[in-house]
Amino acid sequence: MSDNTQQHVEFTREGEAETDIRVKCYAGHCAEEAPRCFFIGKRRIGVVEIIDRWLDPVHSHFKVRGDDSGIYILRYEQDTDSWEMILFNSGTHTGTRLSST
Repeated sequence: MSDNTQQHVEFTREGEAETDIRVKCYAGHCAEEAPRCFFIGKRRIGVVEIIDRWLDPVHSHFKVRGDDSGIYILRYEQDTDSWEMILFNSGTHTGTRLSST
């Protein structure tokens, strides 16, 4: 993927309509991809910090802080070249904040 690549993934939560998730990435000199911003429907969220990242045999995971102060976990599946948002925390309830945020 290059700097301007956008991946299109459908995101649904129970009781909600489908929303498009698109992720723009940057691949640095080591070709390691990292999300720079993503879109939920028409809403753009810039990535201000990559808090953590980890790999499993199939996915790359990124725990990021958005420019809206939310914490997101984005998962990239290499085989299908697709992204998912698997967790969101608005950070408005300090008692339920995700660890290491």
